[in-house]
Amino acid sequence: MNAVQGGSYKPLSTDDLRKIHEASLELLTEVGLEVLSDEVLKLFQKAEARVDSEKRLVKIPYGIVQSGLQSTPSEITLYGREEKYNLYCSGENVYMGTGGTALNVIDLYTNRKRKALLKDIRNIARLVDALENIHFHVIPTYPNDLQPEDVDINRFYASILNTSKHVMGGIFTRNGLRKVLRMAEEIAGSKEELRKRPFVSFIACVMSPLKIDRFYGDLLVEVAKEGLPIAVPAEPLTSLTSPTTLAGTLTGLHAETLAKIVIAQLVNPGTPIMYACTASSTDPWTMRYVSGSVEMGLINAAAAQLARYLNLPNYTTAGMSDSKVVDAQNGYEKALTSLMVALSGSNFIHDAAGLVEFAMTASYKQYVIDNEINGMVMRVLRGIEVNRDTIALDVFRKVGPGGNFVSEKHTSKYLRKEHFIPKISDRRPRSEWEQEGAKDIEEKAIEQAKKILAGHRPLSIPRTIQFRIKKLFPEVWD
Repeated sequence: MNAVQGGSYKPLSTDDLRKIHEASLELLTEVGLEVLSDEVLKLFQKAEARVDSEKRLVKIPYGIVQSGLQSTPSEITLYGREEKYNLYCSGENVYMGTGGTALNVIDLYTNRKRKALLKDIRNIARLVDALENIHFHVIPTYPNDLQPEDVDINRFYASILNTSKHVMGGIFTRNGLRKVLRMAEEIAGSKEELRKRPFVSFIACVMSPLKIDRFYGDLLVEVAKEGLPIAVPAEPLTSLTSPTTLAGTLTGLHAETLAKIVIAQLVNPGTPIMYACTASSTDPWTMRYVSGSVEMGLINAAAAQLARYLNLPNYTTAGMSDSKVVDAQNGYEKALTSLMVALSGSNFIHDAAGLVEFAMTASYKQYVIDNEINGMVMRVLRGIEVNRDTIALDVFRKVGPGGNFVSEKHTSKYLRKEHFIPKISDRRPRSEWEQEGAKDIEEKAIEQAKKILAGHRPLSIPRTIQFRIKKLFPEVWD
């Protein structure tokens, strides 16, 4: 996939970055982390970190952090099953996609909120496959109709079967991870082929403040052993699990993320790992989590800068809303944070499509609307191309004073690539809009989502491979 670059928005100066990085190193050295994973505790003991086994407290010296950073790849390619969907995560390349583990969806046909089901993962993956400004598929919902032990394999299989874009997801059991890996190897052709072109990747969270829990610590160790890409997001919330100041939140986030990067490199030097951030803020009046605040955008834009300060690929969050419906709040919260984080040059912006209501609910129509927002954001990142032809002096000479540019070849050459062409935004005069039903953006988005689901056919997986997977894993649903 052709990369568009950001990097023009920098909420932190170079000196700010240095100060936060140095403070984070002090935090790791002097305060340390609580580590509940026995495997991770042993890794730190072997690396000669300062480990208090009784308190499960680990203090990480600067040298261990530095060694981990030196072995971490500075770029990662997250592959699609089709080459055109490969994501080159490095520098200031920007991609935008889905995210979340929403428990609910807004039904496309009833327009009412209900529990998310496995069929929603299939349908959302197919929508994502067809929407050109959603570049990857982070599995966005939890299938409430499955037994917990069957969730991982079904979430990944339903996603891969319905999109050839890169698929990333969280994992709920270690056995589930092993099943997903075996299934992905079948689709790739072999274990070696999956490592060469990983079209799946994983997420292992950090618990703020300064805590590596047992499950996610063990999960990180297992994925690192396999050498597959993994994102390690911390999710500090201002005033609750991090200081109320944004600089303080970033310091804790940076320390927590560095710790997870170090763990992966202790397991397997060279593990492809993404510096990751899912941080947000709390409402000053209620102290509840919010997802669409402008501060969330600032924190995630700054996190992308911190990752680049260390020359690491990064994963951030933007494009969410606390609104429960498609309204003005929904639009400005999503557009503002998506634009901020994209302009910062973040490589992999997740949650940037489909979520409403504090990221608790996925909405079919919202994917279509967010595809349009993302398209405008990507157009901003492309900037303005300035050369002799685009300056158009020769065209001015030809047309002259009082002339018209409509019929010029220069206009037809550049019109559709210079200007973003919306699919659902309405730019017609009111009279024409009223004559065709006076449909609002919500109605048009619902129509487009239904049309895609009725007609779009993603790249299939050969029937022989599907048969083998279902034989290996009878719990996989059709």
